[in-house]
Order: sequence, then C-alpha cells, then structure tokens
Amino acid sequence: MKTQGWHVLYVKSHHEKKVDMRLKQLQVDSFLPMISTVRQWSDRKKKVTVPLFPGYVFVNVSSTKDYGKALSVSGALNFLYQDSKFALVKESEMQNIQRILNSDEITNIETTSYIPKVGDHVKIKMGPLQGIECQVKSVNNKKKILVSIQSIKQAITASVPPGYLNFS
Repeated sequence: MKTQGWHVLYVKSHHEKKVDMRLKQLQVDSFLPMISTVRQWSDRKKKVTVPLFPGYVFVNVSSTKDYGKALSVSGALNFLYQDSKFALVKESEMQNIQRILNSDEITNIETTSYIPKVGDHVKIKMGPLQGIECQVKSVNNKKKILVSIQSIKQAITASVPPGYLNFS
C-alpha cells in the first residue's frame, strides 16, 4: 500500500541535483538537502556544495500519480523500502533536517549511518588520533549534537554553540 507523505527516492550516483530539478519541473514536491564542504585535490582545496545524503532525494507524495512521476525521472532508481513498504520519513525528521541546514551557527555538518552507543568499540579514522582504538564512554559531547533520522538509518552530527544545548 502506498502512503502519502515524505519518501526517499534512491537515485543514480551524482544525479541528485538533476533528479531534484526534474521532479520540480514535473511539479512533484521534492527536497534535496545540500551542505558546503571543502574538498582536497592534490593541487588545491575547493569549497563545494554536495548532497547531505548522497544517492537520496526526498519526495513528498500527495497522490499515487506522484510515485509514477518520480520513478519516470531520468536518474531515479527506486523508492527506499523498509519492512516491505515504502519508507516513510516523519514530518518532524524533515523539519529537523531543515532546521539544522538553515542555522548559521551549526557547522561541520556530516552524516553517518552509525549511531554510537556507550560501550561500543571503535577505531578513530581521522584527525590527530587516527588509528587509535577506543571504547565509547559518553555520547553527550557538549559541542556536538547527534540527530537520528531513523527512517533511513542515518545520523547527522554537527558542532553547535554550547548555549544551544540543554544539559540535565
């Protein structure tokens, strides 16, 4: 059964912007969260805008026709499924993504499908502590927040001013 609301459209690699533009041309409500990041090449660094969730475009389906329109777009592959149904993204999760992206104070936005838990054993993959294996002792870092997007099994981490967080 097809449900109205926000769904995730899986698209060909590096086709997110084209698919989003074509969906809008077909008057299908879509959302492609974008972030600015610095990419390093051998000879230079450049600030580029990239999708927050590579390979995904969010589609707000209001009728059965929207499913067909979305899948007819060149570069669209399929809707994301969860438990044999189209994955439905909660409105509150969509609002959280938009709030994070619209804030000037939130920086260093990145995504991960791994949501750390106290007690997890991890290996640090970047930075001055690269290669060190450790155990997660706290997930309450006062300079980072972790926003879970359960519908697509992703999480966003970002640096925020400490005053924005409520410590209990």
